[in-house]
Amino acid sequence: MNYLVFKSLHIIAVVTWFAGLFYMPRLFVYYAEANEKAEIEKNTLQNQFKIMQRRLWFGITWPSALAVLLLGSSLIPNFWPITHHPWLISKLVFVVGLYGYQFFLHDIYKKQQTDRPTYSPMALRIINEISTIFLVAIVFLVVLKDVLSMLYGLIGLILFVALLLISIKIYKKLRVNQ
Repeated sequence: MNYLVFKSLHIIAVVTWFAGLFYMPRLFVYYAEANEKAEIEKNTLQNQFKIMQRRLWFGITWPSALAVLLLGSSLIPNFWPITHHPWLISKLVFVVGLYGYQFFLHDIYKKQQTDRPTYSPMALRIINEISTIFLVAIVFLVVLKDVLSMLYGLIGLILFVALLLISIKIYKKLRVNQ
C-alpha cells in the first residue's frame, strides 16, 4: 500500500478515536448524575451507562487508539530524519499526552464499572474538554507545520482553554439557576 492509503486510514482512525474520547466522558457525567436519582432509577441508569461505556471503550475507542498508533508509526519513515520536522515532534508530544489522557479515562472507566465513582459531574465535564484541547493542538500543528505558527497556536490554545473554562463556569451557573 502507498503512503496516501496509510495516511487516509490513519485519519479515519483518528476521527473514530476522538469520537470515543469525546463521548466516553459524557457517559461518565451521565453515570455520576444518576447518583442524584431515586435508588431504582439510579441503578437502572447506571447499569445502562456501564453497558454503553464498555461497548464504546472496547468496541471503538481502544481499537481506534491502537490503529492510530500502528498507522501513524507506519507514516514516520516519510518524515525521516524526524529532527528536520519540529512540528511533528511537537505533534507526537501531544499524541503521547493524548494516550496518557486515554489511560486516565480508563482508570475512571474501571472505577465506574465497579461502582466506585471518584469525580463529581462538574469535574467530569471539565475532564470531558481535555480531548478538545488535544484535538485543537494536534490539528493546528499538522496543518500549519512551522515554528512561528506553533507559537501563535500555543497562545491560541491557552486562550481556547481559558474560553472553555469560562464556558463551563457559565454553564454551571445556568444549570444551578434552572
